[in-house]
Amino acid sequence: MNQRLAFTIHAVDGAARTGVIQLSRGEVRTPAFMPVGTAATVKAMKPADVRAAGADIILGNTYHLMLRPGAERVARLGGLHGFMGWDRPILTDSGGYQVMSLADLTKRSEEGVSFKSHLDGTRHLLTPERSTEIQRLLGSDIVMAFDELVPATADRDVRAAAMERSMRWARRSRAAFEAGGDHASRSAQFGIQQGALDPDLRLASAQALIEIGFEGYAVGGLAVGEGQEAMFGVLDYAPGQLPTDRPRYLMGVGKPDDIVGAVERGIDMFDCVLPTRSGRTGQAFTRDGPINLRNARFAEDRAPLDPSCGCPVCATWERAYLHHLVRAGEILGAMLMTEHNICFYQQLMADLRAAIGRGEIYAWAAQFRARYHPGRRATDAH
Repeated sequence: MNQRLAFTIHAVDGAARTGVIQLSRGEVRTPAFMPVGTAATVKAMKPADVRAAGADIILGNTYHLMLRPGAERVARLGGLHGFMGWDRPILTDSGGYQVMSLADLTKRSEEGVSFKSHLDGTRHLLTPERSTEIQRLLGSDIVMAFDELVPATADRDVRAAAMERSMRWARRSRAAFEAGGDHASRSAQFGIQQGALDPDLRLASAQALIEIGFEGYAVGGLAVGEGQEAMFGVLDYAPGQLPTDRPRYLMGVGKPDDIVGAVERGIDMFDCVLPTRSGRTGQAFTRDGPINLRNARFAEDRAPLDPSCGCPVCATWERAYLHHLVRAGEILGAMLMTEHNICFYQQLMADLRAAIGRGEIYAWAAQFRARYHPGRRATDAH
């Protein structure tokens, strides 16, 4: 057992597995979905409601919290958990995603990435050491190594160079983490596999990360526009390149059917802004597929968002009222839609865990896809 993180696998069904990650601040049931709390808040949700929905862990963002309110300030105020009122585990991403998503504001070098703040134009240098320090100041329970992400469509020499640099940065991130004193003794760090869509680059990345040694491993560089078929193609082999006794985290995924297919292929952890962002724009996830509450056809619909859902929103309000709130731009509309979506995602994870425990993951997944995408050929089954 690793003293920083213990991962117990309770059941295995094909490549899928269910278990528990034990961290100092509590257990995380896997497969797990982490609601995204970019700026120390899961948007439109109170922490108690996020927990009541079934979430064991949430995600915070190094880049955004570095800029506002500042990691040193959060540390002076007692750390991210107390600051935002969430006493369960928090995973913080390293800022590596912003290296790509804010590429026009960044300058990369072997030292790290120089950022021009999207808020006020000030310049900041984010290195593996600084990224790790920020996550320590925040009090993160799972610290992510700093990496360089490039589009899957980039030239092979660009993909290879980014993977190799990410592995050098991973070694520096690990050294900085190990130097973190008390925080390092009660938290964990994950390395991030890179290599885009190339099996050989993915394997070289996995071998480098295993040599360094981390408490868990992430599959990075996916969900960046390559499409579901290509993503699943990578997931057919990438999780198997990583240690079986450590958690596997697919970063930035995703849509419900993406998650189901990734669980079938051996992924244990997920995060995505989709349920909260969709809630704020009037989209609800249901077992019969997503629906847009802005549509006029819901103006007098007396049904709940999802008749199969038992969340507080579906138990209390009708589609007609939610349609009104969304169309009127009322804050309550964003709050209720987001709460339902977070509940939907957490129930999806609970259903996946139960199906794996019964040894029925593939049959359950096929039934899920048939209902979620009626009429679609089941070509994405594993």
